[in-house]
Amino acid sequence: MKISLVLGNRERLTRQTARGCVGTNLALPGFGSLLAGRPVGYAQAALTVPGFGLTLVFGTKAIIWFFTNWSMIYGPEADPVETMTGIWRETRWVWAGFAMVAVAWLWSLTTNAAILRTAQKDDDANKPPKLV
Repeated sequence: MKISLVLGNRERLTRQTARGCVGTNLALPGFGSLLAGRPVGYAQAALTVPGFGLTLVFGTKAIIWFFTNWSMIYGPEADPVETMTGIWRETRWVWAGFAMVAVAWLWSLTTNAAILRTAQKDDDANKPPKLV
C-alpha cells in the first residue's frame, strides 16, 4: 500500500464528494480538508494527531493514577486542596490534548462551510425521477 501526502484534486467538488469531505473533517479534523484539496488541512491535522496522542497517552496515565490513589481522593482524611492539586498535575496534558483537538475541530468547521459553499450543485439530469 502506497501512502501519499499529496492533496486531493483542486477541481470543483461535487456535492456528494463535498459532504464526504465534511464528514471526514467532523471525525478527524484536517483530513477532510486535505481530501478536498485545501492546504489548511495540514495545519488542522498537525493539531489533531498530537492532540489525540496526548489525550490517549496521558488520559490512560490519569485513569491509572486515579484508581491507585482512590483512598487518598475519597478517604476520610482526604485534603481537598491536595486532591485537586494532584488531579490537576495528572490531567493537565489531557486538557492540553482536548484543547488542541477542539481548536482543530472548530477550525475545520469553517473549512467545512467553505467546502460546501464552493461545491457544485448536482445536475438534475443525473438524479433519478421522483416517485409520486
